[in-house]
Amino acid sequence: MTSPADDITALRDSTDRLLAAVEKLDDASVARPSLLPGWTRGHVLAHLARNADALVNVLAGRPMYASAEVREADIERDAARPLAVHLEDLRATAAGLERAMADRADEQWEVTVELRNGVTDLASSIPFRRRIEVELHHVDLGIGYTLDDLPGAFVDRQLENMARRFSGRPDVRPLELRVEDGRVLRTGRTGGEGERPVVVTGSPTALVGWLTGRTSGGGLTASGDVLPPLPPL
Repeated sequence: MTSPADDITALRDSTDRLLAAVEKLDDASVARPSLLPGWTRGHVLAHLARNADALVNVLAGRPMYASAEVREADIERDAARPLAVHLEDLRATAAGLERAMADRADEQWEVTVELRNGVTDLASSIPFRRRIEVELHHVDLGIGYTLDDLPGAFVDRQLENMARRFSGRPDVRPLELRVEDGRVLRTGRTGGEGERPVVVTGSPTALVGWLTGRTSGGGLTASGDVLPPLPPL
């Protein structure tokens, strides 16, 4: 099991990779579409900066966002900024979040915090949750960093995280995720009488890409030859 300190170090590495890649862009490329429908790269960068601020709020016991509408409006407001402004904002907000985490006493990591939409978790989950944002949105920028570039340890942990996230959800078919290395993870709703789990087999990266909505399931095989639909994240 990793500690918050370990996760903070890994997050710093992920953030540094992201910033180094973004520094190579220009204003025109920031305004181009990202891999997320309806969002430019500027939207992705704005979201990452505002997400860092939001996680500082969570650690301080405040609401993550004032409202869903404010969250969306802030992203729209900031999306069209020049690259230099995006970079300054990303660096400042990442540093602010790291300070908030570094100042936290050991016992404070065991406090339950509230995230968006009523979701709760231990404060110790925050560094990895932020790393998920940084790693997956780095991919979403569409600037050469792909799912295959994600660190292996991160992919393995995110696979387990997504299995937990969908576990017990009535809108997710019972799933048996078979990883090529022999691991088996079960998720989705508890199958009723006669409802067998859909067996989905593939590499950790292919499974994570599908479970996080980054792919349509390329590289995976499913019993019945059809992957079931997944809810949006």
